[in-house]
Amino acid sequence: MPHHTPWKKSRKYGDIYGGRKRLKVADNIRRRVHSLDRPQPGQSLPILIEDNPSRDFFHPLSGKEALDVVRSLPKREWDGITHVWLRRPRKSDYDQGRLPFACFMTGSGVRVVVLYAWSKDMVFDYGYRKPEQKYVKEYSSFGAVLIKQNGRWKISWNENAMRKFCIHVLFHEVGHHVDYYRRRFSPGNDKSIEEFAEQYAFLKSANGTYIFNQLENEKLYQ
Repeated sequence: MPHHTPWKKSRKYGDIYGGRKRLKVADNIRRRVHSLDRPQPGQSLPILIEDNPSRDFFHPLSGKEALDVVRSLPKREWDGITHVWLRRPRKSDYDQGRLPFACFMTGSGVRVVVLYAWSKDMVFDYGYRKPEQKYVKEYSSFGAVLIKQNGRWKISWNENAMRKFCIHVLFHEVGHHVDYYRRRFSPGNDKSIEEFAEQYAFLKSANGTYIFNQLENEKLYQ
């Protein structure tokens, strides 16, 4: 498993305030840099950045759909997010060989929700050790399935399951945005920060079901 040098903090670049990791649901605060310019006065927000993924990856949600998901939440909760970035995974994005689902970055006048592209095989390979039940339960609630193949434990997704989960992940990252302001003068630890974002996402589950159905209906008429 490759080793990556820890991220360095600087005044120019922002910090990551959350991010859900593949294979592990437990999240840690990781410093990660961005190179985005702050929006110009009067510019419509959030600004969409939609990278073209490599041939082995794809975005389960389109850029427009990701914006619709964020904007489906109360405006006071996403107001201030400057960018929604559907990002092409780069080598520097991996942490100990794992690619995050998403992250929230802030600094230098920008607040960015990043959603990473997914592998086209739509499978999480846990190896020969069965994943903990709490992880299986969370993924299965979105439609993913635990399978054992050639002695290896895997979580298999279909496109609908991934789209539902990506909506939840976007809500999680908006939760970090909400929590960032709540904690500005009383920072919490990594665990409490992640718990707030996850609770926020689950509180929005009914909204997630509604926006998923709406997006699916729109696809039928495209």
